[in-house]
Amino acid sequence: MDTFALNLKRRAEQLGISNAEVARRSGLSDRRYGNYVSGVREPDLSRLVRIDEVLGISVDELLGVNTTESKVRTVEEQFQYRIAVALKALKSEDPQRLVLMIEALASSLPSA
Repeated sequence: MDTFALNLKRRAEQLGISNAEVARRSGLSDRRYGNYVSGVREPDLSRLVRIDEVLGISVDELLGVNTTESKVRTVEEQFQYRIAVALKALKSEDPQRLVLMIEALASSLPSA
């Protein structure tokens, strides 16, 4: 498996999202994205940029180019990023439902 395909797979695993979800958020078909993950094909530049936006990783990192700008994210930063990416994928009425769920969760926790 080439570096690009391996990096796609690893990054999605780090974020806890499936290949199908990456494909959906990137506006790609499951089959097309599956070809990228398996190393059968490589995306053109516009698709590559869409994928890197979804995965929150630079094109250089996806392609395996060593840069001094590579960021090692903490677990907290990874969760924050996953939340931000998921929020972008929501429909207009979904954030209100999400707030209600978070408030319900917070109110069920024991007071500190």
